[in-house]
Amino acid sequence: MTATAEVTRRRAWLMAARPQTLPAGGAPVVLGVALAAADGVFAPLPALAALVGALLIQIGTNFANDYYDAVNGADTDDREGFTRVTAGGLIDPPAVKRAMIATYVLAVVVGLYLVALGGLPILVVGVSSIVAGLLYTGGPYPYGYYGLGDLFVFVYFGLVAVVGTYYVQAVSALGVEPFVTGLPAGTVTPESVLVGAAAGALATCILVVNNIRDRETDAKAGKRTLAVLLGYRLSRVEFCGLVAIAYAVPVVLWLGFDYAATVVAPLASVPIALSVARVVLTERNGDALNPALERTGQLLAVYAVLFGAGLIAPVVV
Repeated sequence: MTATAEVTRRRAWLMAARPQTLPAGGAPVVLGVALAAADGVFAPLPALAALVGALLIQIGTNFANDYYDAVNGADTDDREGFTRVTAGGLIDPPAVKRAMIATYVLAVVVGLYLVALGGLPILVVGVSSIVAGLLYTGGPYPYGYYGLGDLFVFVYFGLVAVVGTYYVQAVSALGVEPFVTGLPAGTVTPESVLVGAAAGALATCILVVNNIRDRETDAKAGKRTLAVLLGYRLSRVEFCGLVAIAYAVPVVLWLGFDYAATVVAPLASVPIALSVARVVLTERNGDALNPALERTGQLLAVYAVLFGAGLIAPVVV
């Protein structure tokens, strides 16, 4: 979508960073921290570094998507989504590319501390996260254009983010020697994987709403997202299935892993999920789906706060 109104430079950079997407980067870290606190392995400095690193990677990926979608011709005037600064002419492409590189460099700086704590597993996670963010819309085979974006979000903004956050705290709290090459006992748990799946499911819902909205224009531009490949009906089934996973996990933790009943606190956000689902199941245009996209991000944030509070409540009360 081309910008039609005059936008300040500061506002343009804020648009490029896309703060409405940041719950996808922050929420899984919140959950990893809360789960670590519930399990008695909370470590404040690793938790803070994990949050800062995750948000930097999220912002860097947003810059990368803005830049590469423009240079690859995927962002056209027919697109109904929020204005992209590169395609809209608000910021020169080289400047967006430089911002992307600078943000990723900052993420690497933060990551060095985490690598010192967590060793090879964190090095692999950090490098692969940045590479995956770049190749989502960049490189010779941008996998976001071939139906793999949903899998990327589920893995990196769910499983990897939660388990990685839990891991760096656990290695610190348990006194594991620096620069380990394996996964010490107690640093990766089935519960952290389950919570990661819940976070990944709702983070992927954000992408699903985005891709349903853009399905027609993406298809014309040759961008074969999963929504383009599946069509509206199956994309909506995917959305509902992901929401179901997110709300099943707290119940599983309560009934199957002996967590206190407070762990089902995220169920209080079901009305928000239902209100978003009603729009996703019936609408196709940007006027309806743009607000639904923002609401899905808000849903993830509320869900994470409730889930986190439910996890730590027995510890702090």
